[in-house]
Amino acid sequence: MSELGTIARHAGTVLIGQLAVMAFGIADTVIAGRYSPQALAVLSLASSIYISIYVALNGMLQALLPVWAQLRGAGRTAEIGQSVRQALYICAGAALIGCTALWFPQPWLSWTDVPQALWPEVRAYLQVLALALVPSLLFRMYSTLNQSLGYPRLVTWLQAGALLVKIPLSYALTFGVQLGEWQLQGMGVVGCAWATLGVNMFMLLTGLYMLRTQDIYQPYRLWQGMQSPQWLQLRRFLQLGVPAGLSIMVEVTAFTLMALFIARLGAVASASHQIAASLAAVLYMVPLALGIASSARTGYWLGAGQAHKARRAAGTGIALAMAAALVGAGLLGLFRHPIAQAFTNDADVAQAATLWLGWVALYHLADAVQAVCAFLLRCYRITLTPLLIYTALLWGFGLYGGYRLAYQGLPPWSARPGVDTFWMTSTAALAIVSVLFAALVWRASRVPPKP
Repeated sequence: MSELGTIARHAGTVLIGQLAVMAFGIADTVIAGRYSPQALAVLSLASSIYISIYVALNGMLQALLPVWAQLRGAGRTAEIGQSVRQALYICAGAALIGCTALWFPQPWLSWTDVPQALWPEVRAYLQVLALALVPSLLFRMYSTLNQSLGYPRLVTWLQAGALLVKIPLSYALTFGVQLGEWQLQGMGVVGCAWATLGVNMFMLLTGLYMLRTQDIYQPYRLWQGMQSPQWLQLRRFLQLGVPAGLSIMVEVTAFTLMALFIARLGAVASASHQIAASLAAVLYMVPLALGIASSARTGYWLGAGQAHKARRAAGTGIALAMAAALVGAGLLGLFRHPIAQAFTNDADVAQAATLWLGWVALYHLADAVQAVCAFLLRCYRITLTPLLIYTALLWGFGLYGGYRLAYQGLPPWSARPGVDTFWMTSTAALAIVSVLFAALVWRASRVPPKP
């Protein structure tokens, strides 16, 4: 099969699974929106904090994909199991940090001036997600391993199956259900968090069963005894994973912290922004899948010592991302009004969301290329420079610039408090990032790293 076909098939399989996971959040958004505008605002705020923490820890583990792909490309299959077991130490440390941050969210809420009336529900939601974080990170390791080995379909089946559990469970725990004489009292929006915990445990336990029973994993010797920490290897993991994780954190928090800054504009602004953010996250799944697939192939060819084929795989991934972004942004621009109405029965929220979705379409065009390039740069062990670029442009120009323009003004412009202000500055920042990242990939592919 051609490189284009291999990457497209891998990315398509990953995309189905990622869309299933995104459907978890979309379902919760729809359920919360039907429950009350305040519930949707609580979900928006809690989700923003959770994602900001989770993605950084998730990025540390996802950064190991090219490591395992290169070991596979070099034919060093027996070393993959040992590498995975060492990565469990990284996962344990990440879980400890993340659970602590989610259990005590008060600094986040205070710093961003979230209204005090929303604090109790946001805190309750995040404390349930703190419990859900551990199985979620362990499942991310299982997912990353499968993607690096070229088995994404096993992850996709699990994620798609979990969606069939998540939607009815979130609805039942939020609104309550009555079956004959038996009645389950609804918990409000916190019920969505408990449903997330249940689904994460289901996926993790099923993934462990697959690892234990499927013959395809036997060559990698995953179930050998745990060794003591190999500090040299762990240091190499951290040198790759920490900058990558921080980069993803900066990228995503530049996006999610908008919700916290927008919260002071009122419930309608927060609710309509949550709809726009949900659609942006759905569109992001396409370049994310292409980034995973193209980095797996690029890493494989680098491990096999085929630098020219690695370069071809990287170029194919970027080209596919550009084409897909044009299609996705065009469809969103055409159908943004009915899409907004599908999320809420509040006319004011739907009208506002329709306007923001036009900005989401432009945002996605800028987002797609840089997303794929970020994955490819990890294959070439370039992680610090992207972190610096993200920090300067996404936090500095996009988020802080949007905050200043919205609430204080940037000479010669006066303050323009509105949701679109944040989308405008963030889109401009991402466009610059895309150009810089593409240039870095082009240069790095000419001088690949040593296996």
